[in-house]
Amino acid sequence: MLYEILAKIQRKSQISRLKKHPNVSFKGIKLGISNHFVLYDTLKKVTIGDGVSFRNYVHILVQQNASLEIGNGFFMNNFCSINCLDSISIGENTLFGENVKLYDHNHAYEPHPHFKLHHSEFTTAPIKIGSNCWLGSNVTILKGVTIGDNCIIGAGCVIYKDIPPNTTVVNHQELIFKEH
Repeated sequence: MLYEILAKIQRKSQISRLKKHPNVSFKGIKLGISNHFVLYDTLKKVTIGDGVSFRNYVHILVQQNASLEIGNGFFMNNFCSINCLDSISIGENTLFGENVKLYDHNHAYEPHPHFKLHHSEFTTAPIKIGSNCWLGSNVTILKGVTIGDNCIIGAGCVIYKDIPPNTTVVNHQELIFKEH
């Protein structure tokens, strides 16, 4: 009972934070428990359509000068995250399985002559996911990817290049069995 009361208070707090942000607009959204929205004051915009549902333990980061657009009827399952430093767009009636990750950026680095990783510098490119798509559990979408409408991305896929509309992508792993 106490847990349910605390969860309800947390959901109201998250909704209140979203409503107060000047560059965030949303219609009817449903939040599960322990969701976390990190929205910079200087972001371009966050638009969340009607009938959107975020299950539990979702993390959404939209940094300065970035934009996130989510269409109507979107569903995000447990433990998903969106990490937006540039631009991410998700179409209507798209479903995310558990633990889906979106990254529209990579850390900048210098490969030669001495490898140097820049912890606070990034290369970015927009992500666009069409309408009526289903991303299975543990899918990762990397920067610069466009996924067309009506696509299914199978569990465990790492998507690093564009997927045309009406396509199913599967993670074809070979299971090797060896007797001891």
